[in-house]
Amino acid sequence: MPIQPERLAKTFVRLCEIDSPSRREGPVAAFLKGLFATEFRAEILEDNSAPFTGSDTGNLVVRIPGRGGGLPPFFCNCHFDVVEPSCGVKVRRHGETFTSAGATVLGADDKAGIAMLVEMARCLKEDGRLQSPLEFIFTTCEEVGLLGAKNFDFSLVRAASGYALDSAGLDLAVVAAPAANHFTVDVYGLAAHAGLHPETGINAIQLAARAMAELPLGRLDAESTANIGVISGGKATNIIPDLVTLEGEVRSHDHDKLARYTQAIKNSFQQAVAGFGPPPPSAGPPRGAARIRFAAQEQFPAMKLNPGDHVLQLLSKAAEQLHRRLDFTVAGGGSDANIFSAHGLPTAILGTGMTDVHTTDESITLTALVRTTELLLTMYHVSQN
Repeated sequence: MPIQPERLAKTFVRLCEIDSPSRREGPVAAFLKGLFATEFRAEILEDNSAPFTGSDTGNLVVRIPGRGGGLPPFFCNCHFDVVEPSCGVKVRRHGETFTSAGATVLGADDKAGIAMLVEMARCLKEDGRLQSPLEFIFTTCEEVGLLGAKNFDFSLVRAASGYALDSAGLDLAVVAAPAANHFTVDVYGLAAHAGLHPETGINAIQLAARAMAELPLGRLDAESTANIGVISGGKATNIIPDLVTLEGEVRSHDHDKLARYTQAIKNSFQQAVAGFGPPPPSAGPPRGAARIRFAAQEQFPAMKLNPGDHVLQLLSKAAEQLHRRLDFTVAGGGSDANIFSAHGLPTAILGTGMTDVHTTDESITLTALVRTTELLLTMYHVSQN
């Protein structure tokens, strides 16, 4: 049977109206467990990632058996969680466009992808053309640092490559995404009364500002970006602040550039502190000098697919059958695909047609839902040849 657009729409709305903010994805996981067990007699596995992510559920692996013995599975991935504000979602439909009816996000990121996978499986079952097994991986805590994927039990995967349905845009595939480092800088000064003895203090906020003034931020080159997005410090206006903490990130498609730019940020803070000098001597004992503590860790590795990779060849053949022109693009953000690819599971990211993601203006059309599901089905059929 062909895709049933209204059934697809109903599934999508139902998913959006199940609360699933990061770390509270249990209700949507339970809904999908029931659906896949009832309709497909699927094998459903839950990994032991919850103690590490803080979620109320683990990642799920759903295996829907096919009729062709020994054929490799067709793998797809979506994430359960939705950015805030995401509780109490009510979906409003204007013709074929879906939006949130209230002050929440819609949740098309990533429930549009989940709805497409459900419709895809239903169509294959109804057509009697389910030859290769389907292998769906649903992750938790993607929106708070890809935590589900980072703690996923990869021994549960049987597929060799696949697709993550997690990008804006339509008829689009992301073939490369950057690596990212998250860094924290603690700048330590010396506290003093700002009105009585300001000369005995070292203002940590001033030190941090000097360092930031020398930093290149934003787009560093065609492959790299940097940002400081969180600053906290100080206790009161009459106290010279002795500590300010900054958090930021560096992203690059080039590993050497990522390391170099991260080190440059550290150097800038070290130089600002070294050039400030200790406060002048006072009647009391020496009170020390300014210093920093810098820590950086990888958020996610880079992802880069090659034109000859099976996932892209299959995608190109499916697009040719559908007489579509696909946009193969390079992204600036990370996703579960970065983690899967780093574990030897090359994963292309498909655009689902969602727009204005991570805002309360988020929307998607039924045409986009159907169109991407058609692409998935065609890829599946091409893979059987």
